[in-house]
Amino acid sequence: MPAPAKKPGRRSPRQIARGVRRRARRAARRARGVWRRSLQLRVVTSTLVISMTVVVVLGVFLMQSIVKSMVDGRRNVAVAEAAANVTTIAGYLENAPLGGDSAKPQASGDGTTTSSDNPVDVVAKSLADRAGSRYSVVIRNDGAVGEERATGDIDWRSVPERMRDKVRKLGPLDPPYAQIGVPLHFLGKAPEVGMVVGAKVVSYNGTVYEIYHLFPLGEEERTLSSIRQLLIVVGAVLVLLLAAIASLVTRQVVTPVRLARQAAERLAAGRLEERLKARGEDDLARLATSFNEMASNLALKIHQLEELSQVQRQFVSDVSHELRTPLTTVRMAADLLYESREDFEPAAARSAELMQNQLERFESMLADLLEISRYDAGAATLDLDPVDMRDVVLSAIGDSEALAERHATRFELRIPSEPCMAEVDSRRVERILRNLLFNAIEHGEGKDIVVTLGGDRDAVAVAVRDHGVGLKSGEENLVFDRFWRADPSRARTIGGTGLGLAISREDALLHGGWLQAWGAPGEGTQFRLSLPRQAGAELKGSPLPLVPPEVEMRRSWRGHIPALPAGMGDAVVFDVD
Repeated sequence: MPAPAKKPGRRSPRQIARGVRRRARRAARRARGVWRRSLQLRVVTSTLVISMTVVVVLGVFLMQSIVKSMVDGRRNVAVAEAAANVTTIAGYLENAPLGGDSAKPQASGDGTTTSSDNPVDVVAKSLADRAGSRYSVVIRNDGAVGEERATGDIDWRSVPERMRDKVRKLGPLDPPYAQIGVPLHFLGKAPEVGMVVGAKVVSYNGTVYEIYHLFPLGEEERTLSSIRQLLIVVGAVLVLLLAAIASLVTRQVVTPVRLARQAAERLAAGRLEERLKARGEDDLARLATSFNEMASNLALKIHQLEELSQVQRQFVSDVSHELRTPLTTVRMAADLLYESREDFEPAAARSAELMQNQLERFESMLADLLEISRYDAGAATLDLDPVDMRDVVLSAIGDSEALAERHATRFELRIPSEPCMAEVDSRRVERILRNLLFNAIEHGEGKDIVVTLGGDRDAVAVAVRDHGVGLKSGEENLVFDRFWRADPSRARTIGGTGLGLAISREDALLHGGWLQAWGAPGEGTQFRLSLPRQAGAELKGSPLPLVPPEVEMRRSWRGHIPALPAGMGDAVVFDVD
C-alpha cells in the first residue's frame, strides 16, 4: 500500500529542528560579531561579571557572619537560661520527698496518674510559668512510668534520640548540651526549626531526669530571610549601578576612539582633509592632536607623491612623443637601407636586417609605453559596440597564425556554434587575446594551444591554454607586472616588450572584467579573460573555470585511484575531451 503523501507546506520534525539550529547558529554569529566589534560592550560585561562575583562573595561572607552572630547570641542566651532553670530544678528535686500520703497519685483525665503534690508536676508548672510563650520544656524519665511532662503544646517527641544519647552521657557537673536546627513539632501547628538545650538532673533518691528546653527560632529565621532578601536586592542594585558607571566611564573613552576610527576610515578612503576636534589637554586630546598632525603629514606626502607620479607620467609621455619624430626619420633611413641590402656586402646586409628588426621592436615598445602612460594618466577610454566574441577570437587567431607556424604550434579552437554577443571594445579585446596567444606561443614549447570561448547570461570568457613549462606557486599575479620574467636568464624569443600582459590587465579592468592566470610546473598555463555582457554591469562570476578541467579530473583520479602495479602504468590511457 503506498505511503500517504505529505501535506504541502508541512515540515517534518527533523526539518524544524534543523531550522531552529540554523537560526540559533545565525544568532550566535551575530552575537559574536557584536561582541568583537563593541569595546564598550566588552568592558561593561566584564565589569558586570566581576562586580557580580565580588558582590556574591561579600554577600555570602556577610550573611554567614550575621547568621553566626545571631545564632551564637541566641544560643548563649538559651544555654544560660536553661542552666539557671536546671540549677533551680536540681535544688528542688534533691530536697523534695517522694512517696507517702502526700504523694498519693490521682487519676487524670487522659488515663495517666498524677498528683498535685508530685515534685515533677511542681517543677513542670514552675518551668511553664517561667517559659511563657518563649520556649517549651520537656521532662523525660525512662525509669518511672507517668513522670514525663511537656509544657505548652510541644510534642515531647521533638527531642531527637541522638540528642538524648548525648544528654545521658553528661556528667553531674557538665554544662547543658545544645543542638541547633532541630525541627520542633507542635500540636495542631506546622513544624518549626528550633534549638534544643538538654541537661541531666538527679533527685535525692537517685532518680535521673532529662530536662530539655526547646526554643523556637522562627522569628530569627524570618529575620535572617528578610536580611537575605535585602542583601540580594542591595547587591543587584549595586551591580547595576557599577555597570552603569562602567558604561558611562567607558563611553567617555570609547566615543573619542570611535570618532578617531571613523576619521581614520574616511582618511583611508581619500578624504585627506579629515581632522579630529581636540578638546582639553588630556591623553585623548593629545591623541586627537597627534592624529591631526599625522593626517596633515600624510596628506602632504601623498600630495608630493602624486606630483612626483604626475611628473614621471608626464615625462614618459613627453619622451615617448618626442621620440616619434627622430624614430620616424631613422625608420625611413632604415627602410631605405633594408630595401637596398642586396647591393651591400654580407656584413652590411646583415646589419641592415638587424637594424630593421630592432626598430620594429623599438616602435612596439614605444607604442606600449604610450598606452601605459594613458592608463597611468587615466585618459584611456572605451569604444563600445555589441560584437560577436567568436569574430574577435578568430581575428586574434588569424593575427597569430604566422608566428605559430614559425614555432610549429597549432591552435585548437573550442567555440560555441551560436553567437556569443557582448558589449566591448573589440580593438582592446583583440589586443588582449593577441598578447595571450603570443605569450602561449613563446612558452608553449611547440605544443598545441587550446582556445576556449564560453558564455552565460551575464558574462563571456575566453581561456588560452598552453602545455609548456607552467608557473610556480605565487607567480600567478607576478606575470601581470611590468617587465616581469619567470626566468630572468631566458631571452625573449619573439621580441616582446614585457608590457603586453600588463596592458592586457589594464584593458580587462577598463571593461570591468578579470584577467587571471593559472599555472603549475609541468602542467602548463591557462589565462582566462572574463568580461560582462553589458558594459558597466558588475561581474560576479565566469562561465569558464580557471583551472583546466582535465587537470582537476587528473588530480581527483590521483586522490581516489590506488597506485597501479609496476609495469601497468603504460597500459592505462585516459582520453579526455
